[in-house]
Amino acid sequence: MATRSHLPRLLRNASQALSPSPLSHSASASASSSSSASSTLLQQCRSFVQMRTRLEVADNSGAKRVSCIKVLGGGKHGKLGDLIIASVKDAVPRGKVKKGEVVNCVIVRAAMHRQRSDGSEIRFDKNAVVIVNKQGEPIGTRIFGPVPHELRSKNFMKILTLADHVT
Repeated sequence: MATRSHLPRLLRNASQALSPSPLSHSASASASSSSSASSTLLQQCRSFVQMRTRLEVADNSGAKRVSCIKVLGGGKHGKLGDLIIASVKDAVPRGKVKKGEVVNCVIVRAAMHRQRSDGSEIRFDKNAVVIVNKQGEPIGTRIFGPVPHELRSKNFMKILTLADHVT
């Protein structure tokens, strides 16, 4: 679990692991250690959505950034299509939601990779949510960026119809 305070230390440790060791006897041994160190760093930087995770807002509800308070559904980690409770950290003036409000959200993009049923894998660059009401309908009228079709199985059809690109 890499947090903001641990990230410089992780990068420093990864750069030390990536530098060639004077004690390594073969090039293949150093290559395998560097690839395992870089994959470990990648796994630590790409984690599930959990408490205090900052997420981008992918709709026009007025919020720009939210912070996760609680992942609903009984688990500690949130994945694509999970409901979370979040606090609005940044908002535009005269929007539908204001800074400091507690809102319900659906995770529509997650940096953690997800295995699909056809064998492919999907992963996004940033974590993003859509703000919804108590019934699960989006507050905004537009959704920006790609949205995975896995939301169909979680019955978020309105989000899929508002999205400009379904992956």
